Amino acid sequence: MTLCFCLRYNRARSALRWLEKAFGFSPRWVVEGPGPEGVTHAQLVLGTAMLMVASATDDPNGTTQVAPRDVGGVTATAYIVIDDVDAHHARAVAAGAEIVAPPEDQDYGGRHYCCRDPEGHLWSFGSYDPWAPVLDQRSSSSIYGED
Repeated sequence: MTLCFCLRYNRARSALRWLEKAFGFSPRWVVEGPGPEGVTHAQLVLGTAMLMVASATDDPNGTTQVAPRDVGGVTATAYIVIDDVDAHHARAVAAGAEIVAPPEDQDYGGRHYCCRDPEGHLWSFGSYDPWAPVLDQRSSSSIYGED
């Protein structure tokens, strides 16, 4: 199974350029849509991660996914594992990202920062790799508080 994060933007073409400049995503495939900001479908990659982007539209798919600033909040965030958190943070700041949480070492390991893109989507980047072997050997029942 493969998971791809999908986002809608009001200014999708500008978002594609910004995501490349700020976060290092590379366009893999872009299907342009109508208007100066229109994108029907785009695939961006960063390492082995893929992000799919499209314009917010009035069709059933487009109206179910809107930019956070349009609805007054964020309901999800992407977490992307990176090697150099401080360098990535500096790149995002230079591109104008709104920093929500500056780089900080985490109690559970790794370093992390969080920011918003120009349309309010929340992004988390960190060196903690959740796929790495778990050092705490408790059973899943004790993780959930059931001894």
